Amino acid sequence: MALLSIRKIPDEILNKNCRSVITFDKRLHLLIDDMWETLRSMNGVGLAACQVGILKRVAVIDTGEKKIEIINPVVIKVSKSYELAEEGCLSLPGQTCMIRRPKKITVKAFDRNGMEFEFMGEELMARAVCHEVDHLNGVTINKMAEPKAI
Repeated sequence: MALLSIRKIPDEILNKNCRSVITFDKRLHLLIDDMWETLRSMNGVGLAACQVGILKRVAVIDTGEKKIEIINPVVIKVSKSYELAEEGCLSLPGQTCMIRRPKKITVKAFDRNGMEFEFMGEELMARAVCHEVDHLNGVTINKMAEPKAI
C-alpha cells in the first residue's frame, strides 16, 4: 500500500465529474487500499478518488463507528429533515464551511467485488456520504457553503 497525494482546492481535477467504474479488479482493490491508508494518515472521515487524482466513482468513509467503501454510489432517498453544520475537507485543509445536509439518506452502490448493495446512513454517515458523492460530481464544499452565523 502507498500514501497518495491529496489534491487541494483550486486543483481543476476536483471540479470534474468522475467516471463510473466498470472493471472490478486488482487495480481497483489496490486503489481502494491506498485510499484507506491515505485517509488513515490524514485522520479524515472520507476520501473520494478524485481527491487523489483518479477520476473514478470510488470513495471510502470511516466515521469511527462504521467503515464503508462505495463504488458508483447513487443517493436514492433523502430525509425531509436537514441539518446545517460545519464541515471540513482534506482538499481544503484548515478551513470549514457551513453545509446543509439531509439527516438520513439511502444509497445504492457497489462493493470492491462488483456486488451491488443498498444502505441507509444517518447523521455523520449521511453527511460524509453526501460530501464524497459531491466530490465525485465535481462539487466541493467551498462552492456550496452557507454564511456562518455571527
